[in-house]
Amino acid sequence: MRTPSHPYAFFDLHVLRSAPLGPSMVRVTFGGTCLDGEPGGFVSGGRDQRFKIFLPHPHQDAPVMPADWSPDTWFADWRALDPAERGIMRSYTVRAQRPGELDVDFALHPGGTSGPASSWASAAAPGDRVVVLGPTGPDNGGCDFRPPDGRPVVIAGDFTALPAIAGNLGWLPAGAPARVFVETPHPDDRQDLPTAADAEIGWVSPGGLLDAVRGSSLPDDAYAWIAGESATVKALRRHLVKERGIDRRSVTFTGYWRRGATEEDLLAEAVAGSATEG
Repeated sequence: MRTPSHPYAFFDLHVLRSAPLGPSMVRVTFGGTCLDGEPGGFVSGGRDQRFKIFLPHPHQDAPVMPADWSPDTWFADWRALDPAERGIMRSYTVRAQRPGELDVDFALHPGGTSGPASSWASAAAPGDRVVVLGPTGPDNGGCDFRPPDGRPVVIAGDFTALPAIAGNLGWLPAGAPARVFVETPHPDDRQDLPTAADAEIGWVSPGGLLDAVRGSSLPDDAYAWIAGESATVKALRRHLVKERGIDRRSVTFTGYWRRGATEEDLLAEAVAGSATEG
């Protein structure tokens, strides 16, 4: 198994600005000295680079975190804090990093179903403080998109996966063949996705991701990356492996959310699973 050469560390960041990207997404740009490129600072590996963000509760100016940071004990120490006071932990994707700046795109959920993270992002203002747990170098365990050289690529995801899809496309080398499917809740949520790859990008209406992939011609030797709602991701993986004959080892899949479950439900399950493993 490949061992990541760069660990993760905790960093203090603050909001520089935010801007809507459409009806259902907002981009928050963070600043901090850890983003300046110095050794030991936050360094993204590109692609679908994930990290953890800790947000304050509405009555707080900054997230409440354990007093001591240890790679071996931080999660247990965080869990030991009062859930009504401890920093709200979520996983997100790096959309872009520049000297001194980090872009993170937050999906907003309509109809009053927003969780704490999207609610925070929709009201984010310059100076708002967060803590992140992120990589200190580009070779780390937070990047799942790892297509073999020379293989055609299939990418499929819903709106929550759009930041990662954009990162994957921006990372692909010139001329790399890619077939991409992106489901968005509204036509105005579609974005420009710059890439040097030879990419065919299809925008899909809500609920149509699986049918779009099923109705498309795909190479048998493709490497596939799929992410989004958990049940849809499982169905897509089953289709690619069972019906298309793509080697299951060539399919990377991640459930970012699950229909009928809140962010807090999923976090509680993760915490319970961690306790069981321990």
